Amino acid sequence: MIYTVTLNPALDKTVEIPGMALDTVNRITSMRTDPGGKGINVSKVIAKLGGESCAVGILGGESGRTLLAALEREGLRTHFRFVEGQTRTNLKIIDRALHTNTDINEPGLTVSPADLDALLRDLLGMVHEGDIVVLAGSLPQGAPQDTYRVWTAACREKGARVCLDADGVLLAEGLKAAPYLIKPNEDELSRLVGHRLTDTDELIAEGRRLLKGGVTRVVISLGEHGALYLRGNEVLYAEGLSVPVGSTVGAGDSVVAALAYADSLGMSDEDAVRLSTATGAANVMCSGTQPAEREAVEKLLPQVKIRRI
Repeated sequence: MIYTVTLNPALDKTVEIPGMALDTVNRITSMRTDPGGKGINVSKVIAKLGGESCAVGILGGESGRTLLAALEREGLRTHFRFVEGQTRTNLKIIDRALHTNTDINEPGLTVSPADLDALLRDLLGMVHEGDIVVLAGSLPQGAPQDTYRVWTAACREKGARVCLDADGVLLAEGLKAAPYLIKPNEDELSRLVGHRLTDTDELIAEGRRLLKGGVTRVVISLGEHGALYLRGNEVLYAEGLSVPVGSTVGAGDSVVAALAYADSLGMSDEDAVRLSTATGAANVMCSGTQPAEREAVEKLLPQVKIRRI
């Protein structure tokens, strides 16, 4: 089983505003609302790929109930705890005229240590050896910054493989527990090491350093230029696919989803890279955090170009 953990979920409200400008009235031409948060996005994509997962997390208030109902309508397996407060609503503004994607994110609700401990106990009661746990996204207010280190260590003790998708101090703390997989982009990896990484050689060198530190798989996203996949002594580079952009929101989550799904099936590294590249590109073509259909992914698979470095 794949478990996705979203401790700071959101309702993602995606609007299109052509020629958006500050200090004036802007008119929305289209709008949609999706259940969001990085882990939830991963679960939605896994379902479209044909896999099964359980979305785990914390919700609050009427917006939390709306989010949960949306997931249940999509047929996703869930396990959420409700706390005081309201689940946040994040605004995604797409401007096709100016070719921009703007995120305006609320801070979200506040949790207590008891809330987090209770959810972690729930998760550990479900997880078995060989399962995959995806820890992804920001933390709610009140959560200690070492939360991902604690959760990674606890899940590893149960024999689970932990995929950690986080940034800044959350990633740095999580790395202390040696997760199975991490997926930083160029900027996130630069922040982690404390200086700007300017070329492929530097990125690979830092990726290999992380492997030596206990991580099994390191995926470095290069945005539209593709990604580097490191495991053991092997480095695979997958070129980015040129596709029409609907929204870049959730593109990285779809890559994590495809890698977790591929790992659950025991796919080869090359097949996993091919699937994750095609899945990421297919989801870029969609609006908001709406996941791409499996058929769209299949059409892109033959276009993926991979080479060893």
